[in-house]
Amino acid sequence: MPPKLLPGFRDFYPEQFAERAHIFETWRRIVRRYAFQEYDGPPLEPLELYTQKSGDEIVGQLFEFVDKGGRAVAMRPEMTPTFARMVGARAQTLRKPVRWFSMPQLFRYERTQKGRLREHFQLNVDLVGEADVLADAELLSVAVEIMAAFGLTASDVRARVSDRRLLNGLLAHLAIEEPTWPSVYAVLDKLERQPQEVSAEKLAAAGLPPATVDVILGFATLDFATLRSRYGQAPDVAPHVERFAQYVAHSDALGIGEWLRFDLTIVRGLAYYTGIVFELFDNVGEFRAICGGGRYDNLLKSLGGADLPALGFGMGDVVLGELLKARGLMILPAPAVALWVAQAPDSALYPTAMLQTAARLRADGHAAEFALREQRVEKQLEAARKAGCLATIVVDTSGDAVRYRARATGAQEEIVQTLDALSTWASSTLNRTETAHE
Repeated sequence: MPPKLLPGFRDFYPEQFAERAHIFETWRRIVRRYAFQEYDGPPLEPLELYTQKSGDEIVGQLFEFVDKGGRAVAMRPEMTPTFARMVGARAQTLRKPVRWFSMPQLFRYERTQKGRLREHFQLNVDLVGEADVLADAELLSVAVEIMAAFGLTASDVRARVSDRRLLNGLLAHLAIEEPTWPSVYAVLDKLERQPQEVSAEKLAAAGLPPATVDVILGFATLDFATLRSRYGQAPDVAPHVERFAQYVAHSDALGIGEWLRFDLTIVRGLAYYTGIVFELFDNVGEFRAICGGGRYDNLLKSLGGADLPALGFGMGDVVLGELLKARGLMILPAPAVALWVAQAPDSALYPTAMLQTAARLRADGHAAEFALREQRVEKQLEAARKAGCLATIVVDTSGDAVRYRARATGAQEEIVQTLDALSTWASSTLNRTETAHE
């Protein structure tokens, strides 16, 4: 009996790999449009890189072990610490702002469920060296344009945005002591996923009086306009309100304002976030967060690197793929074999003419296949049909000269006299049929 696949891991048969490739290609196309450069790092890192700054949740999910050199290492559960380490190592020589992206495979040992496995691929987009809120709006614009590139709209997906500095200002204004803030964060993060009475009990257990508990619970429905009118003049809150107002204005100018929703329950679970944070969700609420990120201005310095402001987001392939399939937006891959070249085994020049034809078509950039053993032409064409070929070419050597009987799927057969003409026919035909297939 063959060994089983490990729980939470995936095989990528050609069909699934084609879907993954579609996601990757769209990611690259949009992110490069924003002038980000691609990089990568090792799948193994020193364990301390994560135990220092990633937060208890991720540390508890690490695939970790001691290697043969006695070093404590972990398979990367996220890319931001690696990115921070790499940028920190060359911070003095890199052009600012640094605009990098990567698409690593990440690993977390956690309970598998819908939208969450023990491995996934993730788009990471990071920007270092710019503290202005315009950088935050630019980052969100990248994430939103990716959604649009997949055919999703603001009716399908909403960017829920908050600001940790604004939230901290509100907590200070409410006379909540700073050591208690992490407990409030934890409640806000689960406010939608647990009964309100449970949230109230946890806030009370953290030492908050009943009136303050009610205010915190009200954060779930507090829109930005109301917050601004209610707290906009408070010294602890005012500068953060105005900065967020600039963020909203920049987002409107970038054409993504309709995607944005202010939401103080978005705090992000990682310990290193310091400013504006966001998550993208489908509006139906059917899936986990599609994307999440924000500003982490202190991380590079805390890892021994340069003191540079930074922000970034991650977008996983698992939830995104499920959402695209549910909305009918996962583009079916075109057949891998575009052309099938056949020739009767009892005709002159077999198989030389067939091989030369396939070689020419491949040299011109077309995917071409042929039978690797003698078969009747009818059998070869049946194989072409099963392969899903977009067109077939039968090499005819029965006359004084070689000619080609070419047929696109669902079209009439055409007689082509030369290899040059056949190559031209193939280019024209495949452009039409591939477009129709998509």
